[in-house]
Amino acid sequence: MTIIDSQVHAYEANTPKRPWASVPNWPPHVTGDEMVAAMDKVGVDGAIFVSAFSLYQYDASYAVEVQRQHPGRLAIVKPVDPDNPAVADVIAEWKKQPGAVAIRIFLREENPRAPDDPGFDRVLKAAVQHDFPVNFLCWGKIEDGTKLIDRHPNVRFVLDHMGLLQPRVPPAPPQPWADLPKVLELAKRPNVVIKVSGACTLSKQPYPFPDIWDPLARIFDAWGFERCLWGTDWTRAFAVVNYEQAVKPFLETKRLSDSERAMLMGGACAKAYHWSPKR
Repeated sequence: MTIIDSQVHAYEANTPKRPWASVPNWPPHVTGDEMVAAMDKVGVDGAIFVSAFSLYQYDASYAVEVQRQHPGRLAIVKPVDPDNPAVADVIAEWKKQPGAVAIRIFLREENPRAPDDPGFDRVLKAAVQHDFPVNFLCWGKIEDGTKLIDRHPNVRFVLDHMGLLQPRVPPAPPQPWADLPKVLELAKRPNVVIKVSGACTLSKQPYPFPDIWDPLARIFDAWGFERCLWGTDWTRAFAVVNYEQAVKPFLETKRLSDSERAMLMGGACAKAYHWSPKR
């Protein structure tokens, strides 16, 4: 079984050379080397390295450096700016970048924007032109996210973090799965796959988080395992779970068959991004 984590964030320490845009509650650094070492410790073969927007905004230069150092282990995703009138050129250049497999957009309280915003239209037209899937974070705004998806049926969307608002610190929200019916409804759109990432942060029980499996079973039933991409969302989830704790419940649960586990923990991700790791 090839295991691919569908979302990780690596980053350098906050220095004048590459300053952070904000200071989240993450470790002082999780470099590319440190991220790969954490993957090696628990048997993760590869990962989709999403350049951390909260630290680097639209600058994916660190992701490029790290991918160059670990080309067989990490593919990279760049957030793009819908307000940039030249964003189509940015996406065209990103397509030439070795290891680049997708772009990312946001629709959330911190990044307010209407679903019919012309900036989104620019980005998504270019994504189709360059055959890029689009990582889409719309937690807390799943209705608006659905409207955007319905406006662009030709775009290959990857719904970040199950579309569910997730905590940066414990405890889990009072109703962590409140938006689940909307997420299940979204499964009817054939141009969307879903990242089952950060799921352990929604648990109200300690490790190994047994209460996540009933709601996850509803996601698996609605979306099908071939459209479900397991991931940790580490280091965003750092204050809630460590890397090993985000991996092992999925490796060890009896709720998945061997074939389901293989698809969830690698097969669907390789299919969605047209990328597989090489050690």
